[in-house]
Amino acid sequence: MGGVDEGAILMVCTGNVCRSPLLERLVQRALDERYGSGAVPVRSAGTLALVGNPMDERAAGVLQGLGGDPDGFVARRLTEPMIASASLVLTATRDHRAQVSRMHPRAMKRTFTFPELAHILSRVPDEELPTTTDPHERLAELARLATTHRGRHRPASMDDLDIVDPFRREDEVYAAMGRQVEAAYPGVLRGLTGPNRAS
Repeated sequence: MGGVDEGAILMVCTGNVCRSPLLERLVQRALDERYGSGAVPVRSAGTLALVGNPMDERAAGVLQGLGGDPDGFVARRLTEPMIASASLVLTATRDHRAQVSRMHPRAMKRTFTFPELAHILSRVPDEELPTTTDPHERLAELARLATTHRGRHRPASMDDLDIVDPFRREDEVYAAMGRQVEAAYPGVLRGLTGPNRAS
């Protein structure tokens, strides 16, 4: 999908054919179930996108294995207006996070790598999570909360904040990507939908 979506969650990787569409489709499904179809748009883009391409076939297989649907996906290039309009930006790696911040510096306080957000939220007790039932208010509160807690607890390795790029690599790298996403997904979902809804 092209254009700008106000209040969206924006997923960012390099080619926009493996990691970010995987995240987009998984999170969109969960938010549609929680808030209603399309209530919170989830989009993705790539810093060096393979514009117009469908999702990478093996990445699509990983997505399907996690219960998602790759049908109809089309890659698009990351633009500054996409970042400016997003309520939350989740990237595949720290390098992508840095690129987003360079393109739109004010987005720094609402931009995290996907595993980073999961790691931050793993240290936040349920009672500190946003309680509002309005999804857009929840996104804004979640970004503020995560920014406050950012850097307080470092992971064992900073590489744990990144999702590996499997593009044109061995099947095992695709499997590793899937495991990384699957490990971080419940923690991110807990923040996005509430502590009793992560699954």
